[in-house]
Amino acid sequence: MPDVRQDVTDFLVIGSGVAGLRAAIELSNYGGVTVITKDVPNESSTEYAQGGIAVALSDEDEVGIHYEDTLKAGDGLCREEAVRVLVEEGPERIMELISWGAEFDREGTRLAFGLEAAHSRKRILHAGGDSTGKELERVLINKVKAIPSIKRLPFTLAAELIVLDGVCLGALTVRERRPASLLARATVLATGGAGQVYSITTNPQVSTGDGMARSYRAGAALEDMEFVQFHPTSLFLPAAPHFLLTEALRGEGGRLINIKHERFMNRYHNEMELAPRDVVSRAILTEIERTGSNYVFLDLRHLGEDFVKRRFPRVYSTCLTYGLDITREPIPVCPAAHYIMGGVKTDIDGRTGIKGLFAAGETACTGVHGANRLASNSLLEGLVYGRRAGRAAGEEAKSPLPSVPEKKAMPPGSIPAHDEIRGDLRRLMWQNVGIIRSETTLLQAKKRIEEWRYITEKSFLARREIELKNMIQVAGLITEAALLRKNSVGAHFRLDYPGKGEGWQEHAVLMKDGGRAHP
Repeated sequence: MPDVRQDVTDFLVIGSGVAGLRAAIELSNYGGVTVITKDVPNESSTEYAQGGIAVALSDEDEVGIHYEDTLKAGDGLCREEAVRVLVEEGPERIMELISWGAEFDREGTRLAFGLEAAHSRKRILHAGGDSTGKELERVLINKVKAIPSIKRLPFTLAAELIVLDGVCLGALTVRERRPASLLARATVLATGGAGQVYSITTNPQVSTGDGMARSYRAGAALEDMEFVQFHPTSLFLPAAPHFLLTEALRGEGGRLINIKHERFMNRYHNEMELAPRDVVSRAILTEIERTGSNYVFLDLRHLGEDFVKRRFPRVYSTCLTYGLDITREPIPVCPAAHYIMGGVKTDIDGRTGIKGLFAAGETACTGVHGANRLASNSLLEGLVYGRRAGRAAGEEAKSPLPSVPEKKAMPPGSIPAHDEIRGDLRRLMWQNVGIIRSETTLLQAKKRIEEWRYITEKSFLARREIELKNMIQVAGLITEAALLRKNSVGAHFRLDYPGKGEGWQEHAVLMKDGGRAHP
């Protein structure tokens, strides 16, 4: 078969959400940049982020208070240095965005700040009421378009990383089922999360854990994979996708009621609807089981029709599309997989354990979120750490590319009934490795995932098959980490180990070479 075509760029960014775009902008100061994404450029979790972006910029707030709130939400497992970087550099990144044209909601001439669960101050900036991520994506894409040295390649999937003598030299890409080696002096992974490994998720279809899986196969360490945050409130309607219903709905006074129209959060936490996400998710799940239903309600009717329409235009219009007027009817909701705190282990400059490979955003684990992400810190993380990863990659990748042997094209494999396996995997993860776990359910999941392991050892040219390979790999890592953590902390809850117990402050680090390290 013919050799695989080789292309060269100075810097490769894989992913086009907030972290990837901010990294690309920074890297453009050091040379040519190629940004690849497996779908259209704006199809990422950033695009769907409604809740807002947290930053200590209001008169009543302080960086130190944001720092303490983040540590508290992380339930004792945040890396303090990483959190300090986030909250201290956050204000500068927001003012930079505003200088680039970002239009955040205002009260008169002043920025308007909202409150969300586990924040002790109003510090959440929004755009268009509930379309913050979309606004960030717009501004960053426009900025990237204005930089001639940045090239964008949509519908280009990175199948594997190219690692030679312990150095990452780019990625093997697939476009229209044709492979090509895209060589680079440094590579930044910003491929987002892995919510699609669960059958109920707020994540877009592209969130299949690609960056985590290919990094693991390349020899990088993955950390804290057991910590999956389940958003308490996703829309539950038979004909609708699990549309995320922003934390701000509860921050503005939305009430949770069961199918008997009784408020119930007072039975689970003294902060009621503003309790941490893991508490609210488990409370809703318990209430669903107690009442024999599939959902509870989020009630906004008391907030007033004009306020709801003005403050939450996207939620209002989306629900109306499915025949639900949220100003007059309570919204049926259930928890959904939303965000993974773990990922490719990095330092505070995005460096992984592989030279030349950097990671930022949800695919990375800096330790900033600990065991549970504070609401609306993720977009800020993408900006802050995307910029830091881009700067570090640009400053360190000064050597010219070495000669890389041409790769022979291998006959692609195929997976019979791959959509059926995908569905089975997603249901398995929801039922066995979801909000409430135990050794029994986790071992059942591990056994089933092992039966699909042969798929992770093959090479494919079709996107759906590559994604399934990655999903199986990531599902196995989440399950393995959940088995290792014999305690309950943050978003990880085990029925058989309901307390923190001994060793709860250790971090599970998984590596391909058999590593099961607790540093």
